[in-house]
Amino acid sequence: MRVLVIGSGAREHALVLSLSEDSDVSAVLCAPGNAGIAKVAETRAVDVASGPAVAELAAEVDADLVVVGPEVPLVLGVADAVRAAGIACFGPSAEAAKIEGSKAFAKDVMTVAGVRTAHSEIVDSPARLDSALDRFGPTWVVKDDGLAAGKGVVVTADRLTARAHAADLLEHGHPVLLETFLSGPEVSLFCLVDGTDVVPLLPAQDHKRVGDGDTGPNTGGMGAYTPLPWLPEGAVERIVADVVEPVAAEMVRRGCPFSGLLYAGLAVDADGPAVIEFNCRFGDPETQAVLALLDSPLGATLNAVATGTLKDLPPLQWKDASAITVVVAAENYPGRPRTGDPITGIDSPTVLHAGTAVNADGAVVSAGGRVLSVVGVGADLDEARTSAYETMSHIRLAGSHFRTDIGLAAVEGRISVPS
Repeated sequence: MRVLVIGSGAREHALVLSLSEDSDVSAVLCAPGNAGIAKVAETRAVDVASGPAVAELAAEVDADLVVVGPEVPLVLGVADAVRAAGIACFGPSAEAAKIEGSKAFAKDVMTVAGVRTAHSEIVDSPARLDSALDRFGPTWVVKDDGLAAGKGVVVTADRLTARAHAADLLEHGHPVLLETFLSGPEVSLFCLVDGTDVVPLLPAQDHKRVGDGDTGPNTGGMGAYTPLPWLPEGAVERIVADVVEPVAAEMVRRGCPFSGLLYAGLAVDADGPAVIEFNCRFGDPETQAVLALLDSPLGATLNAVATGTLKDLPPLQWKDASAITVVVAAENYPGRPRTGDPITGIDSPTVLHAGTAVNADGAVVSAGGRVLSVVGVGADLDEARTSAYETMSHIRLAGSHFRTDIGLAAVEGRISVPS
C-alpha cells in the first residue's frame, strides 16, 4: 500500500514514522512535509487547501490511501475531492468536518444527540455583546466560532479581558461563542469513526497554556501525555457510549456520516464527561504521544476506516508504557514567531519536526511557531518525562521556550476526577 500524508507538522511527522514501520505499507509520501519528514519520506509540494491539487497529486504518485492531517483542508473538502477521484481517503467530508469548522454546528449536534456540554450562546453583533456577557461568568469562556488553530479561546475571570477578546473577534467578522466554564480535568480522546462504528484510541491530556503551571495565553498545545493514570476505570467506555456514539449516530441521521478521526475534548467531573470541543482530525501534540504507544499497524488501521471496514478491524494493541510530548516553540509564540534561526541537537529519532525548513546553506532552521515535538517513552510517566527532557537538553534554538511541567501534575498525584 502506498500512502500519501497531507500536512507539514509534527503530527504528520508522527503519522509518517508510524506508517513507515508498517510492513503492509510499501511507500510513504508527504506533501508538503518539512525538514524532518524529508529525511524519512519522499516529500512533494502541494496546496493543501486545494482539493483538485491534492487529488491530482495522489493520482500522480499512485497513492492507495491519502491521510489528511490538518483541519483546514478537511473543512474545505479536500477529502471529498480525493474520494471523487476514486482514491481511499482517511478524513471526513466537508459536511462532516463542520463538527470542528463550526462550533455552532457542533453544539446543535450535541443538543439533539443529548450529549452533555457547556451552555453556550452565539454573539454575532457588537450591540449584543455586553448583555450576553452579563449572562455568563464568573469565569468567561470566549471562543472564535470558526477555526483558530487552538488559539481563538480565552478563559478568564476578568470580564474586561473576555470582552476585549470577543470585541476583537467581532471586529474581524468572526462570530463569538460564549460558554459556561466546565470544571474537572481535561481529557482528549481520539476515536476512529466510520458511520456508527467507533474505536477509541488511548486517552491523553493536552497542555494548552504557554507557561508552566498553566499560565499565559492559550496555544495550539505545548505538550501532552498518555495514558492518564488518574482517569477512573471505565471512563473511556463511558465517553464512547455517552458522547462519541450518540454524536456519530446523529451525524448519520443528518446525512453527513463521519469517517475518520473524531477528537473529543472533554472535562470530566463528578457527573461524568462534558464536551468542550470536537475536532475532525488527529490532534497535535497528543498524536505524537499516542502513536508512540501504538503496536497495531497504522496503515491497515487507517485504511479500514477509509474503506468502510472498521467493524472488521482486530482490536488495537498498545505498548504497556507511557509517552509524553514536549513542544519547543519559537521566540514570541503564540504571538508572531521569530523564524529563520538555526536548530541543533535534533538528530534523535524522538525529535519530530513541526515548523522547520532547510535554508540555502543546508541548515535546518525554524519556520513556524511550534518548531519541534520531543517524544519520551518509559515504563511509567515519570520515566517518559525523564527521557523527553533529557533529549530536550541537547536542543539549541535561539529564543525558544518550552514547558518544564508536561505531565508533572499527574506524576505527583495532583490530578483527580471530583467525586
